[in-house]
Amino acid sequence: MTCAGISSALLAISLMTPRGCLMQRVRAATDGTGLAETRVRFLTEESVQNHKVRDPILASWKRSRHSRVAADRVEIPYIADPDLESPLARSAAPVLSSLHEYLGGQPISIILTDSSGLVVSRLCGDSGIERHLDRVLLAPGFSYAESYVGTNGIGTALEDGGPAHVFGHEHYAENLEDLACAGVPIQHPVTGKVVGAVDLTCWRSDAGPLLIALAKITAAQIRQSLLMEATIHEVDLLQEYLRVCRRSAGIVLALDTNVVMMNDFARTMLCPADQAALLLQAGEALKAGRRTEVLVLPSATTVKVYVRPVEGSASAGVVHAKIVEQASSRPAVLGSTIRMLLPGLVGTGPVWRHACDEVEAAYAAGDWLAVTGEPGVGKLAVLRAVLQRRNPAGRFTALEATSRDIRRALLEDPPGAVVLRHLERLGTAGTRALSATLQEAALRPGMWVALTGLPTDEILLRLFPTTADIPPLRHHIEDLQLLVPFFLSRLGFGGKLTCSPEAMQTLMRAQWPGNVEQVLHTLRCVVEHRRSGVIQPQDLPSDIGSVSRRRLSPLESLERDAIAQSLANSHGNKAVAASALGMSRATIYRKIHQFGIVPPTTEAGP
Repeated sequence: MTCAGISSALLAISLMTPRGCLMQRVRAATDGTGLAETRVRFLTEESVQNHKVRDPILASWKRSRHSRVAADRVEIPYIADPDLESPLARSAAPVLSSLHEYLGGQPISIILTDSSGLVVSRLCGDSGIERHLDRVLLAPGFSYAESYVGTNGIGTALEDGGPAHVFGHEHYAENLEDLACAGVPIQHPVTGKVVGAVDLTCWRSDAGPLLIALAKITAAQIRQSLLMEATIHEVDLLQEYLRVCRRSAGIVLALDTNVVMMNDFARTMLCPADQAALLLQAGEALKAGRRTEVLVLPSATTVKVYVRPVEGSASAGVVHAKIVEQASSRPAVLGSTIRMLLPGLVGTGPVWRHACDEVEAAYAAGDWLAVTGEPGVGKLAVLRAVLQRRNPAGRFTALEATSRDIRRALLEDPPGAVVLRHLERLGTAGTRALSATLQEAALRPGMWVALTGLPTDEILLRLFPTTADIPPLRHHIEDLQLLVPFFLSRLGFGGKLTCSPEAMQTLMRAQWPGNVEQVLHTLRCVVEHRRSGVIQPQDLPSDIGSVSRRRLSPLESLERDAIAQSLANSHGNKAVAASALGMSRATIYRKIHQFGIVPPTTEAGP
């Protein structure tokens, strides 16, 4: 945005509205002792007459009170260093810099936040207001989300999804009553998602309608700058997506490496697992050049998919899908909707199927194989399943790489398949000895060997020319829809115990650092106390309700588990859970956000 562009916008607004007159009228309606008294009445749980405060502000006050935001102080944790290299920050920088230059010296602060309310940048033209903003922590790295600060231009705009202006005593926290702010969400021009907000903050005495008008103009200019940064393929993808939406009924998706769009019909008709599976399989079809496919989704819904690539890109395209057969609303029963990918294995995720195919292809070709992947992903299970399909009567031996029985299994026992696990536990001398034994075994007809782990020894690299990586569960999370009933059946509860949609949603949102093995362990814990009926979120172990995005310290893990358990005991009622733990509701809201805890469905309370 150029200085001339901003000047023209300001001039147009100034000509349309006599600035001083409107400023005075706005302050009269939104400031003064009347509003201050109304706010105090609200905070002391007294009745408030609606005409005394604007509807959006009253609604925000109520949300702030429910979140137990402190009204007498500003308490905000430092969240994180802002990402100044994000597309939003890069696109907004020249726009905000030009506006700052035009306003030079005026007591107005220009603030950019991300979609969560985290302050990314702040430009101030006056040292007095800059010092005040520092005192109330309206600074980069701190979040002005409504759940932290209560009613304010940034958080309320993001919460309402539209422009918000907050003057003086309309702020929920009294430390902000000397300020006026106007915030406007910024939508990405291609995806339509809210990616941040721009806020203009000044002294309450200087505020007027020009503030919100200028904030709207600035947000529009940042949106235009984002569009200029978008690649030509993203723009073409958006245009093709809108064209298909206008002309076609049914499910419409658009996908590229960094962009996913989905129409409301798709969100309504497909559960999250089906959405994820459709996106993955449609992306696979797009890359493979397939234009029409019939897919069976995890819920057993059958869809016919039409793929339209965007010219000039191998990964961008629009997908139109029609539902051929709707899945039954009954819970999945083993044998009716679960098909085995390999003996003893289920799953339809493309990355999971690809990994299994790689292992089977290596065995069919006689190539010795190194199988890699995180703990618990099922490396040994895939190897055993492939051998069971390809050579069900053959010998299958799995040994630790440190076992003393390796030489006998490789050189003395009848030829067959041998899997050596945990190669990384061998020292240098052990690796040399294993390499020598394997070189002898390679001369035996009918001998096939697989390793779990990636070899680094030069001889081992030659002996194991192929590597197959088994993906972590989070990369094919849609397969949980099949894994859960499969494991319940394996545990002896097939047909007796099913998983509710709410519990499945909680399972789908968990991180699963222990992968498939952790899922089985979790269900073992569940069936210890529930052996029939329907599994509900409160039946799940407390740590499954957490989707924390970082590794926690032991103390934080204990705190997270205590909060998750308390929320489960209170059926998701945060006020009851906070009271049981001896903490304020504002604290439990902050901890839930900090640890990424997914509370159970609330039966009562906020």
